[in-house]
Amino acid sequence: MNIRRAQEKDMDGINKLLCQVLMVHHNGRPDLFKGNVKKYTDEELSDIIRDDTRPIFVGVDQDEKVLGYAFCVFQQHEGDNILTDIRTLYIDDLCVDEQVRGQHIGRQIYEYVIEFARQQGFYNVTLNVWNCNPTAMKFYQSCGLVPYKVGMEKIL
Repeated sequence: MNIRRAQEKDMDGINKLLCQVLMVHHNGRPDLFKGNVKKYTDEELSDIIRDDTRPIFVGVDQDEKVLGYAFCVFQQHEGDNILTDIRTLYIDDLCVDEQVRGQHIGRQIYEYVIEFARQQGFYNVTLNVWNCNPTAMKFYQSCGLVPYKVGMEKIL
């Protein structure tokens, strides 16, 4: 597998995986997540692919088929009254095609993101994981991530 920045030619593969992620969330929380919709329009996804502050890394096979991805976002709170001025690389989304899960593709993509963040001088890497996705929670814990804040709700 080769891991690299996403390109326009990867959009169909990325969209396929975005739908898989959406269905995990929809099945876990249908009160919050719609089913059978696209997260991004093609124009929005194309814009993200070209945005150097929002890199998408894809893992592709020898035929350039997208096996997994990590959507990342640069974050920094310059001049904030209470937060320190650190650079954070936020993983907005990480997915491996359900047909190839269990082959350590997610771990390789995650480690690629960590190395990218180190090389770029980021202070930390963060992400959010939905409580309705225990498989993802277990995966991230196995990668060494620990909770740093917890979101809570009361449904009315």
